[in-house]
Amino acid sequence: MMTVIRTALVVATFAAITSSARAEDRSLLLGCKAMVERASRDANAASEVELTRCRQVIREWALRDARTNVDEEGRPLR
Repeated sequence: MMTVIRTALVVATFAAITSSARAEDRSLLLGCKAMVERASRDANAASEVELTRCRQVIREWALRDARTNVDEEGRPLR
């Protein structure tokens, strides 16, 4: 029984990560950064699934920003 629940949790986590991996709005990034920061200070601030999803969003934005040679307003980065 516990194995079935654990497997379902892993599948649900994977589905949440893959469906939300495309962060479109920078406010989502800022919210995730705040959640991870709160979780570093308080262990009960967020569930592990939420933290995993937010860490994935942060990674996606970091990769996206690394590939971008202009800022949000179209000005060249230095």
